[in-house]
Formats: sequence, structure tokens, C-alpha cells
Amino acid sequence: MAESDGTMDRLGIITGSGLYRLDALENGAVERVSTAFGDSSVELGKLGGTEVAAIARHGEGHRLLSNMINHRANLLALKELGVRAVIATSVVGVLEPTIPLTSVILFDDLFFPENRLPGGELCSLFSKPGEGNRGHLIFDQPFSAVMRNELLKAAGQLGITAIGKGVYGHVNGPRFNSRSEISYLRGAGVTAISQTCGPEAILAGELEIPYQLMGFTVDYANGVMDAPTPVDELSKNLEISSEVLPELIRAAVRGLDVDSIPPSGFVYRF
Repeated sequence: MAESDGTMDRLGIITGSGLYRLDALENGAVERVSTAFGDSSVELGKLGGTEVAAIARHGEGHRLLSNMINHRANLLALKELGVRAVIATSVVGVLEPTIPLTSVILFDDLFFPENRLPGGELCSLFSKPGEGNRGHLIFDQPFSAVMRNELLKAAGQLGITAIGKGVYGHVNGPRFNSRSEISYLRGAGVTAISQTCGPEAILAGELEIPYQLMGFTVDYANGVMDAPTPVDELSKNLEISSEVLPELIRAAVRGLDVDSIPPSGFVYRF
């Protein structure tokens, strides 16, 4: 089990489909971290002088589908390794037809009403009556305005098309959604969807770790356009995401002081 020495502040990075490791990570070494909810593989290294702990949530070669990911182990592992803030990436399906594909959405709100983990359990680290630090997560915004602003600034400097707000909708996988389901989500104001990041946002909140999600738009969700996004175009956009997202992360990291980013919410404890 890898343990934090209590003095090293790290930035956590969680990557999704098409992005299974950060090539720019210096002196990268994989650690297997044991937690109360299972093990997690984390790559430790430096990115532009910043200490980083990186998790590819699907594993090498997309070994884990969205319904197989152990979100609680991943977030607890980052906490144990001294992570003070998390930037997460996801490729997303777009529900707003005016948003172009191959752009970045920096989400500022969350639609995750079921609040459940892939296995059906309620999404929480608080699982035992009377355990220490239990409580209710309270937030105004589930994502970090400080990191969002830094990522938006970096995107402008790099000439990357980025949208500075949007509602992330978490949907259960591994199947994609029907037209009627997408219509329902559009009516709720959802901007884009994927199958992994709702639990991460909530668990990071319970750990009082600031979390910012950026989505890379690879296709339009079912029924948004007259015709579905061709599979070959989706695959091409996935490849583009693996180039754009690491570049944006590297640029944003230069302006982040991970120890001074405030959490987006707090846990009300009894």
C-alpha cells in the first residue's frame, strides 16, 4: 500500500476513454493503493513541476467498462496520496446542437438525480452508522470555479474552443441512451452526457477535494441531430481528444496552486 507522507501536495488527474496515460508525466511510476473499498492503480510523477497522481479510470486498453469502475477506491486512493484537487476528463455526447464537436466543455453544474454507483449502491463514502466524519454533502456548485477559470484561460491561450459552463449529465452505462431518454435530459437542461463522472464529483465532494470536469465533445446524442454521428467520425474525434486534453491540462497546471484551491462544498457533520 502506498501512503502519503502528509507533506506532499499533489494534483489528481482522472482520465477517460481514449486517454490511458499522460505521456508528458515525468518520472512516472505506478503505485497500487489499497483502500477500504478496494485497490486502485495510480501513476505518480511530475507535470510541469507539479506533483501529480493520475488515474486512467478505464484502465489500460479500456479494460473496464463504465459499469465496472470502482469510483470509491479511486477517490480514496487519491486522498491517501495527498491529492488536494482533481481535474477529470471525459469524452461526452452533446445534447445542445449549437455546440460544435471537438470542443471542450468546462462544466459548472451536475445532473445526477439517482446518485448511485455502477453496482446500484448509493453514491457515498459514508456506509456505516456512527463512523467518523460521516455527514451530508452540501454544495452550491459541484465543480471548482478556480480550476474552471484556469482551464478556460489556458484554452484561450492555446486556441482551443472551450465553453466555460454547462450541465454535466451522468447516465448509466454501458449502453447508450434512447431518443426519449435524451429528450428527457434535454428538458432538464443537460448540456452533455457520459457514464462515469457523476460519482467522482460526489465522492470528491465528500472528501472535500475540489473537482473540475472537462468534457470533450465527440458525438451528438441520440435524436439531437437528424442523423447520428458516424462511427468513423466519433473514432476520429476520440483520437483528437487524446491530443487536446493533455495539452490543455499541461497549460492549466502552470497557473494552479493546488493547496490553495477551495472545495466547492462541505460536509455537514454531526
